[in-house]
Amino acid sequence: MKFGTELRHALVFVATGIMLAALPVHGEDPTGPEQAPEVEEDTGGNYEQCARFRADIDADLGEVLRAGCEPTLAQMSALMDNPIGNVAMLFNQYDAYSIEDPESGVDEFQHNYMLLFQFPKKLNSNWNLINRVVFNYTSVPLDQDDIDDFEPRPGFGEVDYQTLSGVSPASSPPNTPLPVELFEGRTTNLGDSYYVGLFAPNEPTFLSNGAKFLWGLGFDLGFDTAADDVLGTGKWTAGPSALGVYMGDVFKGGGLIQHYTDYAGDGDRDDVNMTNIQTFYYWSLNETTSIGAGPNIIANWEQNSDNTWTVPVGIGISKTFQVGKIPIRVGLEYHHTIIEPDDIPGTDYSVRFYIIPAAPSALFEWMQ
Repeated sequence: MKFGTELRHALVFVATGIMLAALPVHGEDPTGPEQAPEVEEDTGGNYEQCARFRADIDADLGEVLRAGCEPTLAQMSALMDNPIGNVAMLFNQYDAYSIEDPESGVDEFQHNYMLLFQFPKKLNSNWNLINRVVFNYTSVPLDQDDIDDFEPRPGFGEVDYQTLSGVSPASSPPNTPLPVELFEGRTTNLGDSYYVGLFAPNEPTFLSNGAKFLWGLGFDLGFDTAADDVLGTGKWTAGPSALGVYMGDVFKGGGLIQHYTDYAGDGDRDDVNMTNIQTFYYWSLNETTSIGAGPNIIANWEQNSDNTWTVPVGIGISKTFQVGKIPIRVGLEYHHTIIEPDDIPGTDYSVRFYIIPAAPSALFEWMQ
């Protein structure tokens, strides 16, 4: 079967990535933890102070930089693990989704490149505003020209669109049966854009076992920026967002819940009433390498109960490298859908690859 072949290929792809990421890179000691890079300030009068900062993985990187020291790779990797930390990150994420049409049994791939800029803005001594700005470039197995040229038969009605079940609102092709061949042709262009703002306390809540609990509350906005109908919802959306994260020494997990409801847009398009739960769970193998995944659980409340939920699980690996003085995280994940819609096209499985460069927010005055 085509599905079985593609599944085997995806598993081989992920396994190869895991083996490659686990290999030591040039200059890395494979027998021990990541070593701090040699930095210029060690030869100066603040050698001892910088040494103390390097020994503390949870050191305040603002203080580290103000002292003329440089954060270690392990410190930056730990900061990147914190979704509301004082760090600016640029997510470059590619997702390939295997979409199956339940009517014909035919499956095809949808592709999405997401560019996400996350940065904190200090509000006062107690609170930060965590900003996430998202742009999408999407390719779906639907020909927009064929749909535009379609003339409905009497009593059939207009072609209907809705956000695809099983795919994050970051990329939003249709999910209702269309009166044209579903997987003939392809449309590729800019998709909808999003903003998420989370108000989060500067200090975490410390638990009795020494772990940290982080949280944030805020809102999300969706913008009708898709270049073609099949690439977006045709709506302007808004809703509440909430984040909760458990951060232990080895295990880190939590979720970002976002709800989208339309308030304006094309009146001929379907309403948007959707919840997106961005889950994540990771186990640290060492200071810069983790295994786990971050699949998106989708609830499309506009669908009936048989087609509401899409629930994937996943596994993958990520590793943080030093490129010059810039920490860069590289990751590869495989997600498999265990609950998917019965009667409309949905995601069988997906593969995700991402590259994330980062920098401490203390480097940018406008964030302070």
